[in-house]
Amino acid sequence: MTRGDGVLRHQSQHDGFVPSQGARQEIAEAIDQHIAEHFGPVEFVYHEMLSHLVAVHVHLVEPTEDRPYRTLITSGMSELPMAVPDGVSPYAELMLCLPADWPLDQEALSDPAVHWPIRVLKEIARLPHEYGTWIGEWHSVPNGDPAEPYAPGVPFAGVVVTPMVRAPEEAGTIVAPDGTEINVLAVIPLHPAEVAVKTGQGTQALIEILNRGHVSELLDPARPSFA
Repeated sequence: MTRGDGVLRHQSQHDGFVPSQGARQEIAEAIDQHIAEHFGPVEFVYHEMLSHLVAVHVHLVEPTEDRPYRTLITSGMSELPMAVPDGVSPYAELMLCLPADWPLDQEALSDPAVHWPIRVLKEIARLPHEYGTWIGEWHSVPNGDPAEPYAPGVPFAGVVVTPMVRAPEEAGTIVAPDGTEINVLAVIPLHPAEVAVKTGQGTQALIEILNRGHVSELLDPARPSFA
């Protein structure tokens, strides 16, 4: 994982499987309400039944007039606090958007080249709890070392976590009834050359190439590398 320049390598903080205790009801309800208010009605939830550390469920919001693409949003990453520096909320959830015609039925999801965005959201959501670290804006996570594509035929080999650009500012923070604040962060898949820019040249260099390509949290599976 990278936070700025270079690469941070972490060791797991857990020996074997640690069952999730489940989210507090008021937190789960706050997330559900926030999704409905800012992204649209949830069509389906990809649930986890037996989860390590945190139960990461992925909510599917179908295209709307205002948001003409599919939106995936996690709930469960915020089940436990992250080990954050002072001034940063220890709670977060993740999201990304898919083209409206991205197949998400059960048969299609048996194909790794289709299922990988859901898998990546779950992996990134669990990562800070597995390794005793945190995920925040402009942190990047290569898919292995060296970074490899997420599935055969998929050009992306890592992600960077960013602020959302396809949602209003108020959609970026969930506030629970007890005052708990949960950041909603976007996940943008990266080509191997873009991952190399982030690890080798730093955050600002990556921001410049993503801006040049008008890259956002709406995944374009055919987009070229802008590195």
